[in-house]
Amino acid sequence: MRKIFPLTQEGLHRDRVLDAVKHDIRKYVKREQRRELPDGADFLDFDCRIGATKDTAKSVHLSALTGHLDEVANAGATEAYVEILAKAGFRQMRPAGDRTK
Repeated sequence: MRKIFPLTQEGLHRDRVLDAVKHDIRKYVKREQRRELPDGADFLDFDCRIGATKDTAKSVHLSALTGHLDEVANAGATEAYVEILAKAGFRQMRPAGDRTK
């Protein structure tokens, strides 16, 4: 998904518009996670970028996406560019002797 979300809308409070954008993002991620995994893949991974414009968008982890959306909105932007691309994820073995949890 590559989309520019408006953060202001006539007649609606800015916080409600931001909540609606977050809802759309979560709904998209859940829909993508329901898809069948490609052969050999262990899970679906997501490449995410967010910014006020496409040129200023930076890569972030999926779990930090809504936090960065709040930062863009608090900076006074009138719109936010969000890019979420699903890809096949493969688990990697830990090195022998690595016991970190």
